[in-house]
Amino acid sequence: MAKLLGLTLMGLALAFYRNHQSSYQKRLNAFREVTPVELPSCHLVKGIEAGAEDLEILPNGLAFLSSGLKYPGIKSFEPDQPGKILLMDLNEEDPAVLELEITENKLDLPSFNPHGISTFTDEDNVVYLLVVNHPAFKSTVEVFKFQEKEKSLLHLKTITHKFLPSHSTLTLLWITSLWIL
Repeated sequence: MAKLLGLTLMGLALAFYRNHQSSYQKRLNAFREVTPVELPSCHLVKGIEAGAEDLEILPNGLAFLSSGLKYPGIKSFEPDQPGKILLMDLNEEDPAVLELEITENKLDLPSFNPHGISTFTDEDNVVYLLVVNHPAFKSTVEVFKFQEKEKSLLHLKTITHKFLPSHSTLTLLWITSLWIL
């Protein structure tokens, strides 16, 4: 009798699990076929062929892009090139990409490996760019001042801390608030 009861309960559990599993598969569209869609106004932007990891758009239409991330498990399109920060003016009809030169370089450019980015504009309308950098697969935050006329970035400081293993935007915002205070 105990064997029969055990087999019955196991059968009910397996039936419930199977129905439960198929329900999740259906809700998550696990086996659907995705059909490609051609969007009429999309086109490749020259200068970003190697890809961009993060994007930050200012209210005036200028967009910063981090490009060239090299990280284990992520395909790199330019494995021999250091990372770079790109600039686009989204107000233009056909926006072009410009690589921003990094000046006052206290930064080791060959190991520059930009990931997430964030901006901060102070009361004098000076734009600061904070970039999560992974030199030698460690995490630092690089602080730059954007020089709009020269179209360059002035490297101000590198922030390292034992509590910076994460490279999330929340970390950037936390660092930004500490740096401002």
